[in-house]
Amino acid sequence: MAALICGSLAFDNIMTFEGRFADQILPDQLHILNVSFLVPTLRRDFGGCAGNIAYSLRLLGGDAWPMAMVGSDGADYVGHLQALGIETAHVGQLQDTHTAQCMIMTDRDNNQITAFHPGAMMQAHGNVITPGMAAQVKVGIIAPDGRQAMIEHAAQFKAAGIPFVFDPGQGLPMFNGEELKAFIEQADWVAVNDYEGKMLCERTGWSLDEISRKVRGLIVTLGAQGCEVWEDGRRTAVASVKPAAIVDPTGCGDAWRGALLFGLERGWDLVRCAELGNRMGALKIAHRGPQNYVLDFVQP
Repeated sequence: MAALICGSLAFDNIMTFEGRFADQILPDQLHILNVSFLVPTLRRDFGGCAGNIAYSLRLLGGDAWPMAMVGSDGADYVGHLQALGIETAHVGQLQDTHTAQCMIMTDRDNNQITAFHPGAMMQAHGNVITPGMAAQVKVGIIAPDGRQAMIEHAAQFKAAGIPFVFDPGQGLPMFNGEELKAFIEQADWVAVNDYEGKMLCERTGWSLDEISRKVRGLIVTLGAQGCEVWEDGRRTAVASVKPAAIVDPTGCGDAWRGALLFGLERGWDLVRCAELGNRMGALKIAHRGPQNYVLDFVQP
């Protein structure tokens, strides 16, 4: 059966500035800031949480169904997904806006200036999860997306009886404590990184222990330190996997979540899912871009 992945599809535009931002920005002139940076290298990657998660899941042999919205420039992305064998029936297209775009400029000290244009993502609530999907979808995920889409898709998953992961990611600041509590109470699992976990606890007033008792499982990823799996108030540390190289962390969390969905769809326990997630994250970080890595091990 399939995993339904609600989230964004976006183009990542990565630029490199060979100098230092600090040398170009005068602190006492910030009130009239007007600077230009020469960026001799530019790379465009397929990105967005839904696309990255679907890529990871498909690499492992899972059936990935992204549910997302692209704009008038999204045909190449849809074709890319189809070439990978990823179902695109639930990817909508709007003609009066662009696909979400992320512009990231990095200087020689790895400082970054980022601009994000949500574009078609803000209309992702136009995609609807119907009760009939339960016959083909085993598990789902709410990844960062348009605010209204995240709210509506969580309710639709619940109404359809499809278990899902709540993965607020960078979308977490859009919601207040009561809204986050509603997501948790509808979800079966929650997945956050350590920073997001602290924010989630602060906004809801619930500890990680308490959150884990309201769902079937809570996962907190810790980067190079591996992750924590919380179940019914019990915490299990899952060791990290050493990567072959550290090249680019973009999309590591999404690679991890693709492995999580792969395991959940097969009925694995959360610790086993997390072990595979750590392995996929280590694999991805050794490659540039969120969808440019291949498996170097035999999938489970």
